[in-house]
Amino acid sequence: MKWPASRGVWAAWILIGVPLAVFTVWALADNAKLYLTTLLNSLTLASLYFLVASGFTLVFGLMRNVNLAHGSLYLFGAYVGWMVGEHSGSWVLAVAAGFLSAAVIGLLLQLLVFRHMQGQDLRQTLVTIGISIVLADVMLWIWGAEIYTFEPPAWMYGSTTLPLVEKFPTYRIAVFVMAALIGLALWWFLARTRVGMMIRAGVDDRAMLSASGVNVQQVFAVTFAIGAGLAGLAGVVGGSALSVSPGEDTRYLLASLVVVIVGGMGSVGGAAIGALLIGLAEQFGLAYAPTYSVVFTFVIMVLVLAFRPRGLMGKAA
Repeated sequence: MKWPASRGVWAAWILIGVPLAVFTVWALADNAKLYLTTLLNSLTLASLYFLVASGFTLVFGLMRNVNLAHGSLYLFGAYVGWMVGEHSGSWVLAVAAGFLSAAVIGLLLQLLVFRHMQGQDLRQTLVTIGISIVLADVMLWIWGAEIYTFEPPAWMYGSTTLPLVEKFPTYRIAVFVMAALIGLALWWFLARTRVGMMIRAGVDDRAMLSASGVNVQQVFAVTFAIGAGLAGLAGVVGGSALSVSPGEDTRYLLASLVVVIVGGMGSVGGAAIGALLIGLAEQFGLAYAPTYSVVFTFVIMVLVLAFRPRGLMGKAA
């Protein structure tokens, strides 16, 4: 007997939501300040994961291109943004440089690699793994193994006083607001603009879209560039919140994979929900059960895959 899709969604939400609700009640009663501080840290981490995964869900979820070099685009954008920020003294220019540099690399990947491997998932996987290894070594050769940090604008420095939590870093609040605005803009782009409609139509029926006179390869190249650019932008934003160092590419690639699997491929809303769940699992795990913190992320992923294999917001291809 086939498990109805609607029941799978409800089962996944219940198995994830009920324990979270019970834990929330207990944690607020035990130490409200610790709980709220951890919640805000979770939202910051979730925002950063969403910025990276939103680009990944465009490329992997909508276009069905398996780009395992996405984490390298994050790190490359962060390094280029750091160089521009150091020379110009402008954080805004650093963000723009991170976006544009990663977008150019993404555009080249689409034109030189993916357009010749449409529908060949295994080849895409192997080739992009090789590209990510090469890019990691090239970046290590150029920038070394040093840890770099950004200096955000002066108005983002310091802390903001919040109820119960008292002081919380202003920059982390800015990251959350930035992620929310980018998420809304991305949803509007895909759902309300002509290019967004062409992207979705090309994913559903590429031959029909091409027959209507649309240059499908050009549309997909633009989509890939935007997805890659979002990774580079996230590199600068994440480097400002944390730091930039070798190994961050692998970390954020894995985070993007988990977020897309949990949220559902091709769904911007799903990426936001997946990022939120993973951010909550990581931060609350570190705060309340540091020995087993890594387990919570995989428990969420297993529950979703068991009851909703396409993800919480995923749809049939």
